[in-house]
Amino acid sequence: MYAIVEIAGHQYKVEKDQQVFVNRLDAEEGKKVKFDRVLLVDKGGDVTVGAPAVDGMAVHAVVERHLKGDKVLVFKKKRRKGYQKLNGFRASLTEIKITDIKKSAAKKAAPKKEAEPKAEAAPKKEAAAKKPAAKKPAAKKPAAKKPAAKKAAPKKTEE
Repeated sequence: MYAIVEIAGHQYKVEKDQQVFVNRLDAEEGKKVKFDRVLLVDKGGDVTVGAPAVDGMAVHAVVERHLKGDKVLVFKKKRRKGYQKLNGFRASLTEIKITDIKKSAAKKAAPKKEAEPKAEAAPKKEAAAKKPAAKKPAAKKPAAKKPAAKKAAPKKTEE
């Protein structure tokens, strides 16, 4: 069984007991975290695809540790211009261990009641409908293009 879940803005394919490195999470080491945004679940060939997420599914994990990733070097150069720039960074990561992929105890939302329109709101709408629409200023027409001046033919000289 595996799931595709969105964690910290990235999508990961996860399975139970898998170690995953994700962008830094705001959770202490050893704490349990739950990810509700499950995009796809595969249970032995029975695939459930969410629109955009599968309702009622969650991925549970434990934060193992926080660390910094490998150094990434970014080198920019423009040929024959004498321009070189070297930048680098180390991503802040969190290592998590997936403990379970299961249905979460989601609370069912109460059905929404249709609100009746208020009696006071109706006269305001009618009053607004009676007002004449504000006139927009007339759009300026583009100036007509003048025809190009004809060049005089070169004068012929007698030889």
